[in-house]
Amino acid sequence: MANDNILGLPLEVILPVIAAIASFTVAGIYTAWVAKQKPGTKEMLEISEAVRQGAAAFLRREMRIIIPIAIGLSVIIGFFIGASNGIAFAVGATLSAVAGFISLKVTVKAAVRAANATGSGLGKTFAIAFRGGATVGLAVPAMALVATALLYMVFPNPITIAGVGIGASLIALFIRIGGGIFTKAADMGADLVGKVEANIPEDDPRNPATIADNVGDNVGDAAGMGSDVYESYIVTILASLLIAALIGSPENFAYPILIGASGLIASIIGTATIGTKQITDVMKPLNISFYITAAIAIALNFGFTYIILGTTPIAYALFGSTVIGVILVPVIQKITDYYTSSKSKPVIEISDSAKWGYASLTLMGIIKGLQSTGPFMIALVTAIIISFAICSAAAPEGSDPLLYGIFGTSLTAMAMLSLAGIVLAIDAFGPIADNAGGIVEMTEMGEENRKITDEIDAVGNTTKAVTKGFAIASAALAALAMIQAFQFEATHYFSDMVIDYGLSNPSVIVGLLVGGLIPFIITGQLISGVERAAKKMVDEVRRQFKNDSGILEGTSKPDYAKCVDVATVASLGELWKSASIAVAAPIVVGILLGPSAVAGLLMGAVVTGIYLAYHLANTGGAWDNAKKLIEMRGEKGTEEHKVAVVGDIIGDPYKDTAGPALNTVIKLLNTIAIVFVPVSVSYTHLTLPTNREV
Repeated sequence: MANDNILGLPLEVILPVIAAIASFTVAGIYTAWVAKQKPGTKEMLEISEAVRQGAAAFLRREMRIIIPIAIGLSVIIGFFIGASNGIAFAVGATLSAVAGFISLKVTVKAAVRAANATGSGLGKTFAIAFRGGATVGLAVPAMALVATALLYMVFPNPITIAGVGIGASLIALFIRIGGGIFTKAADMGADLVGKVEANIPEDDPRNPATIADNVGDNVGDAAGMGSDVYESYIVTILASLLIAALIGSPENFAYPILIGASGLIASIIGTATIGTKQITDVMKPLNISFYITAAIAIALNFGFTYIILGTTPIAYALFGSTVIGVILVPVIQKITDYYTSSKSKPVIEISDSAKWGYASLTLMGIIKGLQSTGPFMIALVTAIIISFAICSAAAPEGSDPLLYGIFGTSLTAMAMLSLAGIVLAIDAFGPIADNAGGIVEMTEMGEENRKITDEIDAVGNTTKAVTKGFAIASAALAALAMIQAFQFEATHYFSDMVIDYGLSNPSVIVGLLVGGLIPFIITGQLISGVERAAKKMVDEVRRQFKNDSGILEGTSKPDYAKCVDVATVASLGELWKSASIAVAAPIVVGILLGPSAVAGLLMGAVVTGIYLAYHLANTGGAWDNAKKLIEMRGEKGTEEHKVAVVGDIIGDPYKDTAGPALNTVIKLLNTIAIVFVPVSVSYTHLTLPTNREV
């Protein structure tokens, strides 16, 4: 049934295109609604414009570095690997950058209007922030879905468009690294000198790093998350298509793309449930919106399963895998929420530990972050075992049960990512609320207004942590399919020999050790990069306070632009190291030790990377909300609050730089390995024995 045509186009192309058009249309409606809301006073608009200009200037300077690299890589990939992969790389890279720019533009516009709406209460403020986030949530996965569907229509063999994953991952990693270092350098500089040393409130207009901090919320949290989710979506659907191609059944080719379409349609409906009426609990309407989306997605998945695959045992098994993927999202949400929410026991324990000083709070945060990986592992393993078992058991007679099991696991990841629209909408309102709070503080709108933005921001901290857990879990599931696809591709090129992927092969062990180390090396580089950039920001803020005493007295204005420039230059200088390792490692290991070592490298990076990333994201989120919990108790300025602020500062590069970058690194390693299989094969073919028995 996959060959049914509508308007001359195959079903798996026309339905995603229709879903994407509908998603763009609704996103446009939300954007127009947000734009119609009152932006506030002249002073508020001046602050918003300063943030917009700073964020745009950062991205422009970043693109001047990234674009030549992207063009060069597109040409290289096209020349050595094939023109279709070169084109796919260009498409993936371009749309990853566009995802970042869309996120940036919308969040800046929504933030100032949300700040102005605080005078109308929590409901209106939340609606503006959410609909601003929903614009990003609907536009980004729509781009990813329609790009993949059209590329697949033009180049029906998924391996010939695997370059789209490299392009998406590489640019997302650049934006994540650059934006993450920028935002945390500005945040740490503002907190260390402003809150800890000068004892002035967060987002106080006297702090020279305040505008840079607000710019960082946009380039790190908004643009970074937009490109991150776009990249996750691309790589996950690519993994499913690669396994479907290995199975060789035409019906299976259409299925992953249609799963993406169902999630997008469901997300459109889910975002529409959030209205402007007054509320007392921000989390309640968010939960309702998500559960409606999930229910509709499951129903649509069932319908598409019937249309594409009929009522065979494997059809029901594959549908079951998609249900597992949808269910896994709220499971990850609950786990993450428990370890990061200001209302949960772990965060309360962390805030209480501030009574005993810096060491106690730091250790308690690390402990809770490490503990969070246990339930996360159980959820992932359960999803993998069930999806693999039901699909391998239902594999059609004469087919490979292993491939169908892996295909089921990849569909679990695809069903997760199909909900990216609603998940990103729920995430993107966080930086909008954070920026709105900064504008409220800087324009001295009042404590009641600030309480409203703080309440939304506290929920935003939790939802940001949930989205990171969502991206990390999907990266793990997609990586399993990508590793399997890599092994089959290597076997295809090594058609005259059997490749040993067993643990008795030293090459596999070496690959595991190298791959397991990569997340730790990159984490160290990223946190070190934040520390170096933060030092420069601290020095600049201290210099301004020292040279102009009128800044703290409120009689003169700080040089905000200088702080933005300091953060920009410092962050862009850190782009190269981590990206270079992620790109070079699979190629170098493949050339030196062959495909078996690359497979080991990929698995080692997944095993250490997902747990390290989840630990970093949850630890940082818990520290942040522990600080906010102390503030909500009315204990600002106390010794415990100062201790919690330092914990938050330590957690900043954890949750907003290193943690989010790792899931992108995992996927970039896998897509690089698959696309560059011919390179490693050509260099190792002469050194490996043929017809070796395993």
